[in-house]
Amino acid sequence: MKILTLTTLYPNHIKNGHGIFVEQRLRHLLGCEDIEAEVIAPVPWFPFISEKFGRYSVFARIAKTERRYGISLSHPRYLLLPKIGMTLAPLMLVFALYPLLKKKLKQGDNFDLIDAHYFYPDGVAAVMLGKLLKKSVIVTARGSDINLIATFYWPRKMIVWAAQQASAIITVCQALKEKIVDLGISPTNIHVFRNGVDLQFFVPIDRQKAQTELKLTRPTLLSVGHLVELKGHHLVIEALQVLEDYHLVIAGDGEQMPRLKKMANDLGVAERVTFLGAISHQQLVTVYNAADILILASSREGWPNVLLEAMACGTPVIATHVSGTPEIVTSSEAGMLMDERSAQAIVTAVRTMQKQMPQRQETRAYAENYSWDATVHGIAGLFKEILGRPSVEGSLAHQDGD
Repeated sequence: MKILTLTTLYPNHIKNGHGIFVEQRLRHLLGCEDIEAEVIAPVPWFPFISEKFGRYSVFARIAKTERRYGISLSHPRYLLLPKIGMTLAPLMLVFALYPLLKKKLKQGDNFDLIDAHYFYPDGVAAVMLGKLLKKSVIVTARGSDINLIATFYWPRKMIVWAAQQASAIITVCQALKEKIVDLGISPTNIHVFRNGVDLQFFVPIDRQKAQTELKLTRPTLLSVGHLVELKGHHLVIEALQVLEDYHLVIAGDGEQMPRLKKMANDLGVAERVTFLGAISHQQLVTVYNAADILILASSREGWPNVLLEAMACGTPVIATHVSGTPEIVTSSEAGMLMDERSAQAIVTAVRTMQKQMPQRQETRAYAENYSWDATVHGIAGLFKEILGRPSVEGSLAHQDGD
């Protein structure tokens, strides 16, 4: 079986952490099953590479092709227009990719199905391409594609159409499946395959050495993710005013960096906040091990891998009760959930956990229930089942023969 993974969410040589969860699933799938894959990860077209153009210039610097972990990647460009780009994005992707895929098939470089990640615009475009190329399409919903983008009128219309036409839908948690059902989609074609965690990569290491490397001398809270409002880093900084015995490490980069630094300074806690910026996955292992508790104060999530990564390193978590988090944090060994998203709720949760901290080896043992094995075998089985279905044309011919 050869699959074509189509997504705008995939790491590249410049943005190594971009959509890392898509790459992780694909790598484990290829490692466990007799499957080949090629990745097409389109990026918006931009003409200038100068850094003075900010984040847009990053698109121009991404190579047209590359290889990661033995997997071939291509990064074709598509037009993303300001203001109206969100509505037209699926069509722009189709216009850019159809000639490329048509040429690929004509040259004998065939693939069996399209494995699309993120429902909008990626999934919508993939279903359109599947119809043009007569290929099965499986779309994986990831989180904000359903929790946020589906709240807009035209994107929701296109997401519903694509969901009705896709050969199958995968969600990373039960909560996302329920959200898609609420859009009017039959649950029978929606399959829940959660993300796993790489238990050989995220492992407990020498904590004292990790803390020394980060120059940490007191109990430490950790907040990981893009520096945007929905991740709730500002709430953890605010909670630090009361949690005077704690240091806070924030790992991630984003538009709110200046605001968060100013907030820490204004609240008088700047000396107890370390901003690491964007860091590698290898560095994350050190940071997870150095921390006492990971805080995830998000307003929405799909299946937040940071929770499992921290737990695999032995670090318990505190998270808001949103979307997939209750499916991850199900026992005291894992950590606890907050019903309210506020600084006071963080303070209360930290103080509660302080009284009965789970043993780090127990937290690691809990994470070991979330390997990738069951997920990738289930997905491979779904792919094979879909490819074994009779085609529409074949079914009609069979009926005519009867």
